[in-house]
Amino acid sequence: MKKLTFSILMACLSLTLSAQNLSALDIVTKADAKTRGNSSYMEMTMQIVRPKYTREISMKSWTKGTNLALVKITAPAKDAGQGYLKINNDLWNWLPTIDRLVKMSASVMGQSWMGSDFTNDDMVRQSSIVTDYTQKIMAEEQVREFNCWKIELTPKPNAAVVWGKVIMWIEKSGFDVIKAQYFDEDNILVQTMENFDFKMFGDRKMPSRMEMTPADKTGQKTVVTVSKAQYNQPINDNFFTQQNLKTVQ
Repeated sequence: MKKLTFSILMACLSLTLSAQNLSALDIVTKADAKTRGNSSYMEMTMQIVRPKYTREISMKSWTKGTNLALVKITAPAKDAGQGYLKINNDLWNWLPTIDRLVKMSASVMGQSWMGSDFTNDDMVRQSSIVTDYTQKIMAEEQVREFNCWKIELTPKPNAAVVWGKVIMWIEKSGFDVIKAQYFDEDNILVQTMENFDFKMFGDRKMPSRMEMTPADKTGQKTVVTVSKAQYNQPINDNFFTQQNLKTVQ
């Protein structure tokens, strides 16, 4: 029994020392890998809250690695069928009501996605917190009940990113992103994202609710609730095609 207790203590100490030796890039890479997986499939509902109204959008999303993503809207009826496709650095928006496939430029990545507080870049993950930013550990802080690293991300020269700076709070034991603040090029806070209600989805613990709140718009926010998520399931590359964007349900 004493040997077992000693072994557990040594294992815990080893993990603690290992965590202390991690660089900011190591931490962000682990958090990003956990969020993405090798592939993912999700079913979500987005609630767009405004002072005078609230509306909901339901959607499905598929991703593979960092270069392939497909998002399909399933409700409400007037928006159902719309879709977004990412292949490497190319992006398309399918609009079934006018039977048109629109190539999206980098200039629209910072614009609102479907009238929400999330950007087009958020939804298709065009930019990468690992490769497009330089990471620096600022401090260790507690956010709600979580002990976190506070990490600053600043864009690399010539990186095609939306934000002038991002600050993330990443939980120390599980590498979960608990909170993130997004700043413009003048270092002014634009919006804050917080993750809540962590649950097991397959082999990993992930947030089932994400809230994005703009800094300067009282009574406004967007809440994404995840009802289903699967990771590391086989998805063929040829799933991510313009034709499939139009037809997948």
